[in-house]
Amino acid sequence: MPLDVIGVGEVLIDFVGTEPGSYIEVPAFQKCFGGAPMNTIIGVSRLGCKSGALTAVGEDPFGEFLIREFERNGVDTSHVKIKRGMRTTITFVANEPETGERTFIFYRKPWVAGTADSSLTIEDIDPNYISDAKIVHVSGFSLSQNPSRKAIFTAIDIARSSDVRVSFDPTLRLDVWSSPRTIKRIYGKVLRMADIATFSREEAEFIFGTSDPERAAEKAFKYGIEIVGIKLGAEGALLQKRKGEKEKLPAFKVQAIDTTGAGDGWNAGLLVGLVKEWDLHTCLLVANAVGALVVTKRGAITALPYKNELEKFLRSQNISVRL
Repeated sequence: MPLDVIGVGEVLIDFVGTEPGSYIEVPAFQKCFGGAPMNTIIGVSRLGCKSGALTAVGEDPFGEFLIREFERNGVDTSHVKIKRGMRTTITFVANEPETGERTFIFYRKPWVAGTADSSLTIEDIDPNYISDAKIVHVSGFSLSQNPSRKAIFTAIDIARSSDVRVSFDPTLRLDVWSSPRTIKRIYGKVLRMADIATFSREEAEFIFGTSDPERAAEKAFKYGIEIVGIKLGAEGALLQKRKGEKEKLPAFKVQAIDTTGAGDGWNAGLLVGLVKEWDLHTCLLVANAVGALVVTKRGAITALPYKNELEKFLRSQNISVRL
């Protein structure tokens, strides 16, 4: 059955600190499903669209856990590769008490050799699987290393030749790249191939040299992007089409517990709206709502809403959207 959205890139285990604090002082870490593009496609599935994963896990219990989570959430796993003799990638996440910002410690290339997420190969890419989808959603994180970089560019080439829209989320993590110059070169290549691109304010500033969302969007359009989203945290978000249609909406007020995965949830809301061909205002409204709900629980996918939960939340805000 053709899929609405296929996620291509990393899947991993997030070990999230059970309370704010430095890595030295946090008493425990909670095991959570992680990986930006895969968080997004789980969000897409929970909102009623058909999604699939093109990724790699290790031959270990963590890999089994991730595949089970995909299946439990209705995500097609026929193209999730199990890399024999390799371990699943893991990440530790903590909220630093001084700044309140999340920090990450990655156990994968370049820090350790041979974990699964960076080991996706060109041979793992099935052209027929990609060409039947409506949107292919890729992450910049897995572009940091080969062979996954070459595999993801192959997937993008197939999508473009099949008139499948390409969605790009930079997932900027400096720690997994060789240099900022390399990041900008690779990101530039992807942006020239993508139809949809979404950025945090920090990512937009790194790539485009400006923290002003409107200016960042205009610079993104010069690459040929059709739809640009700029996520502004507590301030809300901007969503704009290259032809000029633009929406900027405030964030929903919720009690934030953990911001891990908020941007991935936002992407899920946007992609569902694009699949369903909603207007720009409705796409942004739903994206903001999904992103807000994600932060109300610990972990990236824990609070990703199902259709009825999202509708209930929107009704509580006196908003009616037919999902």
